[in-house]
Amino acid sequence: MKYAKGILALVVLVALAIGIYFYWQHQARYPSTDDAYVQANIITIAPEITGRVTAVNVVENQLVAAGDVLFTLDDTVFANAVQQAEQQVQSLQKTGEALAQQVVAATAQVTSATAAKQVADEQAARTQTLLGQGNASQVQGDDDTAAAVQAAAALDSAQSGLAQANADVIANQDDVVAAQAQLNTAQLALDHATVKAPVAGWIANLTLRPGSVVAAYQPQFALVDAGDWWVDANFAETDLPRIVAGLPVSIEVDMLPGVTLTGKVASLGIGSGSSFSLLPAQNASSNWVKVTQRFAVRVTLDEPVQGLRVGASANATVDTTAAPVAP
Repeated sequence: MKYAKGILALVVLVALAIGIYFYWQHQARYPSTDDAYVQANIITIAPEITGRVTAVNVVENQLVAAGDVLFTLDDTVFANAVQQAEQQVQSLQKTGEALAQQVVAATAQVTSATAAKQVADEQAARTQTLLGQGNASQVQGDDDTAAAVQAAAALDSAQSGLAQANADVIANQDDVVAAQAQLNTAQLALDHATVKAPVAGWIANLTLRPGSVVAAYQPQFALVDAGDWWVDANFAETDLPRIVAGLPVSIEVDMLPGVTLTGKVASLGIGSGSSFSLLPAQNASSNWVKVTQRFAVRVTLDEPVQGLRVGASANATVDTTAAPVAP
């Protein structure tokens, strides 16, 4: 009997040792952690202008599409600013059209004055020739010379007028550009009176109500991005040497029993969680107990499923026997 009990005890010990060995082998090949949490991009929704809320178009936990109107602000002041800026632009454009006509007229005057000067110069030259031959009077010569001088002065005046007309056109163009910039700014402010969803997602922490006065860039609520989900799994530092980017990962989320998600290792944390805490642990004493540190491993999900919630607890297991695939 004693012999049989000894054999039984030996068998149990051997079986236990074998079980421990295979468990250790499994853990070495498939490191896992239950210190994992579902994460998503959480976008802060804030207006880009200050104003009074006239309507809130969403409710808490509502799923919205990109571009959906979330809430609107009183746009009376901004609409008036746009109207005034549009009128200013239109007025300057009409002025520009009139100045363009003045350039046309000034150009015609220069053309006419140029031709008149040429005629006057030729006449003065002929008179001087005749005067030298004794075939013209001195009075005629003086008159034709004076006419040529007047024609030259008229051409100078016409050219100055054309230069001023061109300068006025350029100045008007600058004014139009400035006015258009003011119009664009006013239109942008008016557009910002309607706050839209930047991405598809779920509304969270909504307390905004019509009638509230909100300040520019002051957060009002959050939008959980529906298109980008991942799991932050905190693995023991002894597991990290076997974990590399691209390895497949299976994830079991506590709130989704029976559902196994798949993903890939995207990256490994550069520091332990305690390293980034407000008061990092300082083990400078001689009697401290060494604690295995944990490092966050970012796991991208292949196909997020309905029912995921940000912050949900999960179990993550990495298959270190597989070939890494680009995440």
